[in-house]
Amino acid sequence: MPGKNIIVGQSGGPTAVINASLCGVIREGLSRKEEIGKIYGMIHGVEGFLEGRYMDLGEELSREDLEVLRVTPAAYLGSCRYKLPENTESEVYSRLFARFDELNIGYFFYIGGNDSMDTVSKLSRYGQQTGSPIRFVGIPKTIDNDLILTDHTPGFGSAAKYVAATVREIVLDSSVYQQKSVTIIELMGRHTGWLTGASVLARKYKEDNPALIYLPERTFSLEEFARDVERELARRRCVVVCVSEGIGDKEGTFICEYGERELAACLGKETEEGSWDGKEEILLDTFGHKMLTGCGKVLERFVRERFGVKVRSVELNVSQRCSGMLASLTDIREAEKAGQMGVDYALKGENGVMVAFSRKGSGASYDLDYSAVDVNEVCNQEKKVPLSWICERGNDMEEAYAEYALPLIQGTAAVPERNGIPQYLFRKQFFSENV
Repeated sequence: MPGKNIIVGQSGGPTAVINASLCGVIREGLSRKEEIGKIYGMIHGVEGFLEGRYMDLGEELSREDLEVLRVTPAAYLGSCRYKLPENTESEVYSRLFARFDELNIGYFFYIGGNDSMDTVSKLSRYGQQTGSPIRFVGIPKTIDNDLILTDHTPGFGSAAKYVAATVREIVLDSSVYQQKSVTIIELMGRHTGWLTGASVLARKYKEDNPALIYLPERTFSLEEFARDVERELARRRCVVVCVSEGIGDKEGTFICEYGERELAACLGKETEEGSWDGKEEILLDTFGHKMLTGCGKVLERFVRERFGVKVRSVELNVSQRCSGMLASLTDIREAEKAGQMGVDYALKGENGVMVAFSRKGSGASYDLDYSAVDVNEVCNQEKKVPLSWICERGNDMEEAYAEYALPLIQGTAAVPERNGIPQYLFRKQFFSENV
């Protein structure tokens, strides 16, 4: 007689390999038929599940579908940014657990980043308080690579590979003209610069572009930035600069929040009335995080007015997090393994844990060990890039970062194509959802 059922969801920002982790959960679940019954997928995470939206993954996906799912970017099940109440006496918890009971759920898996681990933490604690036998396991995912207690997170390697490859192409493009120019590339990273640091991998030789790299871990100063750019323009025709979206000054103000007054002060000019109507309004997401964008445009204007050279800013935006054609094969394999290990840990009795990676060896001998760590120690914390991996001036990366990141971007997956276009798996939303 089959055992309890699985339910799995995806949450937060999508990545190139989040579906590989989903594939790992499904495949491992299907291989443990004596212990596991059905495998359900939440449509749009716990938010959708509260509305009764889910699907039977074991029934709807064939072996061939799973092969395609493994290399499909974004979130096949759909995602959400839903924050569970802090008060576990909220009726949301009793509603969720009632639905779990209706579906005979014994194992809950959530694939996501920091806020998703917060969800796993809250559900596991509520389950323990109420005597629920359900086991809750977090499967790590975030291009930000900021989860603690794990060497790295699935999604980061592919995003880093995309950044390195794309920045190299932008460098080549920026170098074709004779006139002086500055190109500013804005990359994702609110409080940590793991992804922006990957731009250093774009260099073909030591003194190559990008000439300057700025991460949120170091305080950013427009005056020092100007000196850096001036020095580089004296050395080369084109200067490529990579910045994290979350760089900020010593007062804690994000550069993307700078308005006319701040720029005028740094440029030594009087504020021109109406030329820039103050700071941009910074919106918040459902978890209270500032939604950052625009520091590249601020720096573009600053460089143009300060140096009078040709300047442009490029924001890589969502492509850096879910480009399947540049996904790292190493990342795909590790993401799938994380899903498989999550199921294995749950069946062995683990509860309230996250799958974590421990690095073994380096270079060609790089490998991983897997473990289950307490999710309560992971959630709501951030792993920063070590300051020793960022040069003292805060405008470049040290060799230790490259040694860390290079093993994670190796290999390229074979993505099926039709008529020259990638053939990814997609969910037929209006036909396969239970509502």
